[in-house]
Amino acid sequence: MKELRGVIGRVRGWRRGWHERSKLQRIDLYTRVTLYSITWFFAVSWGLLPLGDALDNGSVAVALAAAFLVANITQSVLSNRNLSAAFDHYRGAGPFPPGQLRLPVALQVVMTGVLVALAAVDGVKDQGLVLLVLDLPVAFAIPYVLLVPVRRYLGLGAVYAALVVALLAAVGVPGASLIGAASSLVVVTLLVLVSTRPSIWSLSVMWQAEEARDMQARLAVAEERLRFGRDMHDVLGRNLSVIALKSELAVELAQRGNAAAVDQMVEVQRIARASQQEVRDVVRGYREADLPTELMGARGVLQAAGITVTVEGADGPAGIGAPAAVQAALGWVVRETATNVLRHGDPRHCWIRLARTRDAVVLEVENDGAGATDPLGGPGDGGGSGLAGLRERLGALGGTLSAGAVGEDLFRVTATVPLTAPRPTPSASTAASFSTPSPPSSPSASSPSTPSTPSSPDTASAPPEER
Repeated sequence: MKELRGVIGRVRGWRRGWHERSKLQRIDLYTRVTLYSITWFFAVSWGLLPLGDALDNGSVAVALAAAFLVANITQSVLSNRNLSAAFDHYRGAGPFPPGQLRLPVALQVVMTGVLVALAAVDGVKDQGLVLLVLDLPVAFAIPYVLLVPVRRYLGLGAVYAALVVALLAAVGVPGASLIGAASSLVVVTLLVLVSTRPSIWSLSVMWQAEEARDMQARLAVAEERLRFGRDMHDVLGRNLSVIALKSELAVELAQRGNAAAVDQMVEVQRIARASQQEVRDVVRGYREADLPTELMGARGVLQAAGITVTVEGADGPAGIGAPAAVQAALGWVVRETATNVLRHGDPRHCWIRLARTRDAVVLEVENDGAGATDPLGGPGDGGGSGLAGLRERLGALGGTLSAGAVGEDLFRVTATVPLTAPRPTPSASTAASFSTPSPPSSPSASSPSTPSTPSSPDTASAPPEER
């Protein structure tokens, strides 16, 4: 019973591993396994069955048949081992070690000599000889065809075919069998060429497209970082320069005993608090999170990565009639999900649906190729990204966010934001105010100083004469 459970567990593990692979990884594995199987199919069929004739032709024929079988199995094992390195060489990912071909070449020479000896002692029948010749070069040729140009492969194949036919003719093989052997060598040489090289070429092109898509995703992230850096420079560059100048002026006025120094410091305080709020806006993504802009940007980035994008909405983002805060929050959802769709899973299609109900706006972002991955990267990305960050942003407007798999291959993110945002409580208003209290004013300047607890950013940013 335990052994049966162990077998079932291994089967489930293999199935889980298969579903966790991307589509391209599945195609890669399927192609490699197919090429591995071709080698063994030839070895256990046309390379094994004709050897039964040797059992009726004496001990020498039996020994030669056994030697051919052992060499054939060893060549097949080496062929499977060398195929991955040959594939990397074909893709340009790494050179094929030259010494790795010495043993396969030696085995090919041994197999050829043993086959000719079998024919000399009549160890196989004429039809069996043709089948053995058909199997003879397969294991060696499958990795070798990826290492040399096509013309060189065909030229060496023709030379090898002529050599084998000449050796068989030298040991007295009849003409009909020689024609069959020559035809078998031509057929198998071309069969290996048209089955191996185009398959690996197609796989190589798909891997290059995958690498280009990964690069596109990294460029999208880098562009977002540059945008954030530009925003930070725009926000802080001018304000910090003004703060430095006004601070120097206040120092000079204070050294002269001029009361205008207090006004300058109050202005410095106002600019610093305004900069603090602007930095918060940049970090939370509110300055650029415009829903129409984000929809166009998501469409462009995803299409550039080879993903088909469909945006569905009755009147489009401009016609939903939602407040600016609601559209900004949904724009952030579009930005976050589009970026993560590029980085996770293996999507080919992405659907963005926007709809307005009587009291809310609903945004759905759905993509295929999700498999077992989480396209949002999970809540562990930090406070400003992933599911936790999006829920926090929507929660400030009374909205909700749900995400999960839909079927075996789809992942859907649904954001719902009410058209009327909830009224903030007094505690929320207090929490929304600046966390840094204003410094106590000097006794000589109590009138123009900043109030100790500003009730809102607007009050904190007003000049002294307006309060």
